[in-house]
Amino acid sequence: MAQPAFQTEPTSYVSPEEYLRLEREAEFKHEYFQGEIRAMAGAGYMHNLICMNLGGEIRSQLRGKGCSVVGSDQRLQIMSGSAFVYPDLTVVCGKPEFNEEKKPDTLLNPTLLVEVLSPTTSQYDRSEKFMLYRQVPSLRQYITLDAQAIHAELHTLDDLGRWVLTETRDLSAVLDLSSISCQVPLAEVYAGVPF
Repeated sequence: MAQPAFQTEPTSYVSPEEYLRLEREAEFKHEYFQGEIRAMAGAGYMHNLICMNLGGEIRSQLRGKGCSVVGSDQRLQIMSGSAFVYPDLTVVCGKPEFNEEKKPDTLLNPTLLVEVLSPTTSQYDRSEKFMLYRQVPSLRQYITLDAQAIHAELHTLDDLGRWVLTETRDLSAVLDLSSISCQVPLAEVYAGVPF
């Protein structure tokens, strides 16, 4: 997702409950981290095309398998409410779980998360956001895809609880999305992307 517009002025603490109330009424998306609300910027054409290409490939392979893929409007709760984010793509296997049954808009149990990088989001998505994602007990894989060049980083949680990185810049490579039993050619992910 696009880089949060970090505020330079000191802000007052906002509770998770107040953030959710405000966010449900907001016209634009905001992320939340330990009491701070961060506005989200919009995404460009290549970013959106990559998301749709990957989402389409995953969706077609998941038909009838008890998993679903959703886009960047799906809010995710992390760390018992101290962070709320909007991944570019989220895959959930099994029954989706939400922080409130009455308002099923904030997901708790993703299996796979995807972020498409841009020059302004790359550092944030690879460091702080990935650190947050690793705290989600159900998460098994995390993918970052560069929107400026062919480059994929696939992080997979192994049986010993270690995050193992597989990186490629090879358009003929196939992403092994073992957490959701999918194999996605990188050429399909970047199809039609004008570099």
